Amino acid sequence: VTVAVAFAFTYLSANASSGDPGFDPARSLPDGVMLSQLGTLVLGVLAGTADFRTGAFRSTFTAAPRRGRVLAARTLATAGVGAVVALLAVVATVLGVVPAARSRDMSVDLAGGSAPQVLLGSWLMLLGMALLGLGIGSLLRRTVPAMVAALALVFVLPVGISLGAEMAMSPTEMMAESPAGPASLDPVSTVTAFLPGDAAFRMTTTADDGGVDGAPDLGPWGGGLVFAAWIVLPLAGATLRLRTRDVT
Repeated sequence: VTVAVAFAFTYLSANASSGDPGFDPARSLPDGVMLSQLGTLVLGVLAGTADFRTGAFRSTFTAAPRRGRVLAARTLATAGVGAVVALLAVVATVLGVVPAARSRDMSVDLAGGSAPQVLLGSWLMLLGMALLGLGIGSLLRRTVPAMVAALALVFVLPVGISLGAEMAMSPTEMMAESPAGPASLDPVSTVTAFLPGDAAFRMTTTADDGGVDGAPDLGPWGGGLVFAAWIVLPLAGATLRLRTRDVT
């Protein structure tokens, strides 16, 4: 499903923008991973909660009492599967832009310009979502709460923050221009930029794209570091909980 969604959304986006005079096939490559990241996120959550959902954790930790190593092994296994799925999804995004490029007698240059960095960023984004889901699932141990928390953190929270800020502003404030000028930072945009979904997507952009208005320009490297921190935090919390609390 992840691979199919990556292809479908890239194909639709590329065809929709192929009529633009400045159409660049490489610009449509990240569009497919915007929704397909849901698949790898769910994969990670299910991997993190599987033992606790089925009760197999009793056998697991009896056979391997060193709980930290169990989580490390599960992380490696999830990363392996997530890497393969992410690679197939990235290939699907490339195939998705080919029809639109051919309709304009253009070729998809994967070795030149920003294409290599965009493809690598897309792959890392999908792989990272699997590890983020694993961390949340391993920390919460229950499938439904972990799934809700993961989806809310990545997809719902950024929209909720933006809508809440707009509802809190009066029409006069919304129409007024910022006295500090266009370079001033907006608190809502700044918070959203440091959430995992937005930070991860920055890896699929280039340094020339610039950041979101009102938010600090993290760039691909900055976004990747913020996203990595979001992955490490729940995994560290899950490791601490395994070592200090009862597994039940």
